[in-house]
Amino acid sequence: MPASLTTISTNRFLQGVAASLIILALAGCSTTRDRMTTGSVPKLTKPVEEMDATELRSATDRLGQAYEKNPRDPVTGVSYANLLRMNGRDAQALAVMQQVAIANPGDRNVLAAYGKAQAAAGQFQQALDTISRAQTPDRPDWKLVSAQGAILDQMGRASEARQRYRDALDIQPNEPSILSNLGMSYLLTGDLRTAETYLRSAAGQPNADSRVRQNLALVVGLQGRFAEAEQIARRELSPQQADANVAYLRGMLSQQNSWQKLAAKDKAPAAAGDSNTN
Repeated sequence: MPASLTTISTNRFLQGVAASLIILALAGCSTTRDRMTTGSVPKLTKPVEEMDATELRSATDRLGQAYEKNPRDPVTGVSYANLLRMNGRDAQALAVMQQVAIANPGDRNVLAAYGKAQAAAGQFQQALDTISRAQTPDRPDWKLVSAQGAILDQMGRASEARQRYRDALDIQPNEPSILSNLGMSYLLTGDLRTAETYLRSAAGQPNADSRVRQNLALVVGLQGRFAEAEQIARRELSPQQADANVAYLRGMLSQQNSWQKLAAKDKAPAAAGDSNTN
């Protein structure tokens, strides 16, 4: 990795990017929205991704009450843990999923959600082991394969991570969340141009969601094209959501001094001994 990426501020920036990568990779494994299927679980009034902080807290409280009444129920437990994580309560989400996993040791969705909670809490090797137990070798789940890649990226094992993303693409070609993860993997090692290539491909898929486009906006902004990045960040969102996303983007890019140096170097002919290594 180029020496310009070794500052403390950039390291913190990369940690935030890597955390976002894991969230995107694992979000498809068992989301609150698509798990709200039983009468015992309070139904949400809108998708989780569209809730503001007050709505998230309210939904979490309601799910918490349902969980206390039936802590062994897998649907309630997974839904509650997902909302806890979205409120930044990773340790509590992990504790909930530990109990649900003990009560439902053979439930594939529970194991996937438990691995997600472990990854969010920084227990990367344990998360890999748990997700491996959730996988079925004869019918592999691309979401779990992609999740393994995201965890490996968090562990600094970029080459292995990218191979897992490509394995996932073999199962689910052109899946935007996988392409986005692959692009963000290149971002983590400073290859902005390759990152943008994959993220543009991801954002161009008909089933791409706003998280993919926000990743693209981030990579474009890191290359100094903020007007274009803001345009991407505001696409297909309400004014309130767009303002929040742009504010987040500006905050991420406030740490971009060393990234601007990298972008300038990236445009120049590669110097001897200046290539990235994974």
